[in-house]
Amino acid sequence: MDHGSKPTNAPLHNLTAAVDLVHLRYAVAAADYGSFRRAAEALLIRQSKLSRCVRQLEERIGMIIFDRSSGGARATQAGRDFLRTARAILEQMDTLLASAHSTGRGEAGRVAIGFYTSLSAGNLRATLVDYAKRFPQIEVGMMERSRTRLATALRNGAIDLAIVTGGTPLIGSKMIPLWNERVLLALPEGHRLAESETIFWTDLKGETLLVSRHDPGPEIQELLLTKLTSPEHRPKAVCQTASWGNVNSLVGAGFGVSLVTESDVGANLSGLIYRELRDGTGPSCVRYSAHWRTDNDNPALASFLKMLGERYPSPAV
Repeated sequence: MDHGSKPTNAPLHNLTAAVDLVHLRYAVAAADYGSFRRAAEALLIRQSKLSRCVRQLEERIGMIIFDRSSGGARATQAGRDFLRTARAILEQMDTLLASAHSTGRGEAGRVAIGFYTSLSAGNLRATLVDYAKRFPQIEVGMMERSRTRLATALRNGAIDLAIVTGGTPLIGSKMIPLWNERVLLALPEGHRLAESETIFWTDLKGETLLVSRHDPGPEIQELLLTKLTSPEHRPKAVCQTASWGNVNSLVGAGFGVSLVTESDVGANLSGLIYRELRDGTGPSCVRYSAHWRTDNDNPALASFLKMLGERYPSPAV
């Protein structure tokens, strides 16, 4: 019997098109079991079908893969080299198909999320940790920007989802409400208001309130105007072109007080203490919401939105 390759005049691209992955799987199974009969039993097919497919494969590639005998099937030297490559091809194809199926089900891929809340603690951090546990194969990209820039990034497709404060949908997007976070007053140690566990908005009269020009500073300032409609009851607001972290550093240095949300408390800046701000109806809160484009068909986004819906179900109307 010829143990080497048989010459073939067929063009290479015709050979490639003629080789079926099923034929490769049958040949690899025959080599693994050392017998056409045992391989056919394992694959739940007739031995005659497996034998015919392997013979067709040998004819198409112009090579004898197996020495056949009554004792079974043994790969030739050329066949062993061929089967080694065939196994690698089948493993890569299985990996490719598994990855494609996972991506299609939203179990793999990538999702880009825009935000401007703190990641040091709070609901966003907890949500990301939960998502990573549920979908470890999905890569999560984070983009910290202002609300305006996040809206632009969402329209341009640079991000899949924007998580911001407020309940007004961004232009061209769909929105779901998420969580509320309490508004807290950040004070330097030794401040006169630090002795009270609960502080009312009217207690801010005469204070210097440091407000960042960056998000969510403008919304915090708007909340202040809503809670204290009378100018005489309002603190002196001083806007800073600095991040919330740097503004709070100024608070710790004694330059004034500031308003933060619960997630910011996780930063644990030295020299600061926090107190809950209340009005006549209870704690003051800001609402966070998620925004995405309705034409975004990213399966990873769909799985993230599904998880958000489970964690933060909207109240029944």
